[in-house]
Amino acid sequence: MKVIVASKNPIKIEAVREIIKKYKDLVNFQVDGIETNSGVSKQPKSLEETVRGAINRAITVFNNNYIYSFGIESGLMIVPQTKTGSMDFCACAIYDGINYNLGLSCAFEFPIKVIKMIHNKEIDANEAFYRCGLTSDKKIGSCIGAIGLLTKGRINRKDYTKQSIQMALIQLENKKLY
Repeated sequence: MKVIVASKNPIKIEAVREIIKKYKDLVNFQVDGIETNSGVSKQPKSLEETVRGAINRAITVFNNNYIYSFGIESGLMIVPQTKTGSMDFCACAIYDGINYNLGLSCAFEFPIKVIKMIHNKEIDANEAFYRCGLTSDKKIGSCIGAIGLLTKGRINRKDYTKQSIQMALIQLENKKLY
């Protein structure tokens, strides 16, 4: 039995592998990854766009070789009373060929100069953190992530990705309630 992650990002694939080991119905599943387009902007800037990107990913890669496909997308959402007007979060969509289940991670603010650069230069978070001099890694999202950088390693990209996966799995584990 297999599941597929709609990404080649090793953090997303490993997050799915680690989480499904905790679920008796999924523990023995093989996890594959495949690159796909999210169908949304490279840096989603709303809750709707980020969730749509996760759903698009999951639906696009699903085929009969897999029981479930996992679409994972990080993006920004507008949050009132924040310093920057938005927060970053991760969305996960798990698709079974008919229905999808959604989960979200915790959310946090990017530094003000990063948000300004994302909006003014139309670049993604990886590039903005790099251009702002906060990291020398142009692909920080494929390792510790911005959250790992800002929390000084206390929470990393894989941790927050796993949260979104676990939240989406609530619906699968409790099908009778949904």
